[in-house]
Amino acid sequence: MNKYQNVFIFDHPLIRHKVSILRDVKTGMKEFRELIEEITTLMAYESMRDVEMIPVQVETPLETTVQYRIPEQSVVIVPILRAGLGMVNGIHTLFPTARVGHIGMYRDEETFQPKEYYCKLPDGIAEKTVFLVDPMLATGGSACDALNALKKRGCKKIKFMAIIGAPEGVEKVAKEHPDVPIYVSTLDRGLNENAYILPGLGDAGDRLFGTK
Repeated sequence: MNKYQNVFIFDHPLIRHKVSILRDVKTGMKEFRELIEEITTLMAYESMRDVEMIPVQVETPLETTVQYRIPEQSVVIVPILRAGLGMVNGIHTLFPTARVGHIGMYRDEETFQPKEYYCKLPDGIAEKTVFLVDPMLATGGSACDALNALKKRGCKKIKFMAIIGAPEGVEKVAKEHPDVPIYVSTLDRGLNENAYILPGLGDAGDRLFGTK
């Protein structure tokens, strides 16, 4: 049972169906990339439920009415490089005018600790709703460091999205960043001795970009 108020685990049949194909070792790069985008779109639909909206006047064929829209410059997508890039188009499907920043992290293969090597963010990001995205939430180290980097730059409205999460990583992020909503499509069993998620889906970056 989820004991953290800021953690949201999806349990939708469409997502479960797509994740089952995503895991399969026989799923090729093209289909893997498409599935990541499709799952992200399904998750983004729900996670954008409380984004800022403003009233606008609209002229219908019959009358003038007041409706509500999301301001075009109010949303920023920040993928954690490199695997997070695979989730960007999934959010752009719903909100194509969202700007994109990048945070580069890599995992030390001996200590399993994240190291930041790149950070480039849009101007005015502190006033935006930021979607930090990474397909895999394993130890939680990269996510926590990326969230710290965003907060140091003044970001206050941040949402974190991952496709697959391990209990260890979800707990770490939930504890260290209780103010950040965490959206995970599927919660897996745990981590192996190399800090890979089980049953997981392997290395998401390699499967997205065909690098192994």
